[in-house]
Amino acid sequence: MGLGLFEQKMRIKQWSVLLIASAFVVSCGSSKSVSGSKKSNTKTVAKSENLRKLDSKFNGSVSRSINDILKDAEKYIGTPYKFGGNTSSGFDCSGFTVKVFEENDFNLPRRSSDQAEAGKNIDIREVKPGDLLFFATAGGSRVSHVGIVHDIGPDGEVKFIHASTSKGVMISSLNEKYWNKAYLHAQRVL
Repeated sequence: MGLGLFEQKMRIKQWSVLLIASAFVVSCGSSKSVSGSKKSNTKTVAKSENLRKLDSKFNGSVSRSINDILKDAEKYIGTPYKFGGNTSSGFDCSGFTVKVFEENDFNLPRRSSDQAEAGKNIDIREVKPGDLLFFATAGGSRVSHVGIVHDIGPDGEVKFIHASTSKGVMISSLNEKYWNKAYLHAQRVL
């Protein structure tokens, strides 16, 4: 016996919800955990140093290529968050990093969890503009968010530019409690 129209619509809605939920994991989230060495080293530093009182080793100089990346990232400030987005009409976190680096002839993997394995893992005290920061916004150790280090203040405050789900492309600080708690590790891809 066939399904009635109501039952068919309900099944379509259920499948739509499943597809959207599945796509979310592919977008900025991940089903992969950060490898043990990356997580343990960085988590230890994050908790013992508290990220708010960093003794940064950044000397203030930025290469031309990094400067170009940051300028390209800044031009998108205010662009809304769009799930799965990777254009100026809307970005998700990893779509934003892919677009900015792509505009500067550097390819990154599409998912934040894959970006978290690109390049070289670095200590938070070693970060400089252009490096990538990774976060577990749902707790735990699964990469679910990425941002680009924007600048480091004279007091060691690390600011990063990213596509926030609530406010779109913006600059945030690791001094903010939310980001401080969610921080996992940093990668240098350039």
